[in-house]
Amino acid sequence: MRAMDYDREQLRIAQEAGLRMLLEIDRLSELYGFRYFLDAGTLLGAVRHQGFIPWDDDVDVAMPREDFEIFLKHVRDLSSEFELVMPEGYNDGKAFFDFTPRIIYKRSRRHSSDEETAFYGGKLNHLWTDIFILDNIPDCPVKDRVTRFLQKCIYGMAMRRRYGIDYGKYGALDRLRVGVLSAAGRLVSLKRLIAMQDRLSKKYDDKPSKRYYYSNYQPDFLQVTLDKDWVGDGRRLPFEGHMLSVPRDYDSVLREIYGDYMQLPPEEKRVPSHHSEEIEVF
Repeated sequence: MRAMDYDREQLRIAQEAGLRMLLEIDRLSELYGFRYFLDAGTLLGAVRHQGFIPWDDDVDVAMPREDFEIFLKHVRDLSSEFELVMPEGYNDGKAFFDFTPRIIYKRSRRHSSDEETAFYGGKLNHLWTDIFILDNIPDCPVKDRVTRFLQKCIYGMAMRRRYGIDYGKYGALDRLRVGVLSAAGRLVSLKRLIAMQDRLSKKYDDKPSKRYYYSNYQPDFLQVTLDKDWVGDGRRLPFEGHMLSVPRDYDSVLREIYGDYMQLPPEEKRVPSHHSEEIEVF
């Protein structure tokens, strides 16, 4: 897709729905006292554009584990137009998409139903907000590497339960790794893999650590590491006319994720991550 090809009106519909989800998270945060932070492209948008990146159609937030657990206790208080979908929530636990909890906007549709949509029980045919969880990563370099390696292995095994695996996006060595891990995934139930990933993610949360990692990022982002001081109790920045929560040292967070984040990408890359032409909000 070229920069001029996407429907800006449809994109704005998606962004307005995303803002409603963010404001709902913020409302619960204020009510129940858990921390959340704009993350990834949503954080970048807040800092660089005071709102959504003009071509962005994703919404991302992060929560430290202890705050996510508080959120879970009160998720029943989400407005009825939203629903939290956990990793085991696709097609009655028979399908795997990733380990990321997400809030879906039930009054939305991304595109017409198809075989892949049905495979995931219809849950992915909505606009959503990804919730990335920050867990302790060991300060010991060996334990750090082992933890991330095991996360990647569990993810690769779980991919066996995806609708399909696009081997074309991998190099030869990674294709081999993904093929071996997904084949091994036939031997372990998805329920057990999700439990293994959850247990591994929490393994060091009751132990001293100076750093967080995003335990439920996809494998190619698992190396992102945040000093806890960068996160802190957060601060507020303008976002689409509202004041929303960001990490205390958002500059260090963005540099860890993107490097020189104030540099705009080439024009041909200023396009939505997903096709927006069929988006409906009702």
